[in-house]
Amino acid sequence: MIRQFYPDRWFVSAAAVPYEQLYQDGIRGIIFDIDNTLVPHGAPADERTLSLFARLHALGFGTCLVSNNKKERVEPFARAVGSGYLYKAGKPGRSAYIRAMEQMGTDRKTTVFVGDQIFTDVYGAKRAGVTAFLVMPIDPKEEIQIVLKRALESVILWFYRRDGGRPEG
Repeated sequence: MIRQFYPDRWFVSAAAVPYEQLYQDGIRGIIFDIDNTLVPHGAPADERTLSLFARLHALGFGTCLVSNNKKERVEPFARAVGSGYLYKAGKPGRSAYIRAMEQMGTDRKTTVFVGDQIFTDVYGAKRAGVTAFLVMPIDPKEEIQIVLKRALESVILWFYRRDGGRPEG
């Protein structure tokens, strides 16, 4: 039962994901969370993120930002990086992941998800049948409800490590 929360792969950061290899393997769409995945919570798109999205689009990837945050947060970020987006997504519900794939013209086999939270990002992607990549959170300063979730996530990650999982990159 606990394995349903395991990421398919775990990376030290979104920058450490081997995007060129994913493209060679047939992946064509990448769904991203924003806060603490790409930038610290509430921060605008920085040079590193702009460069990442330029690289992904040059490789031929479609991208979509899927966030539980409000439109006022998500839309300007998406505009800055040139990505599709969904706000108030209702993660870990499956529908936002499915709508993101529809936006990108991809399917479950040609899409991956990159996010920093197990119970919303990873679990939601897996429920939708999408390969789920977990990244380490960028900033340890988080809202209290996320801090509480992180304590539970540490239990999941303990089992994941026990079963051989390790962060890459």
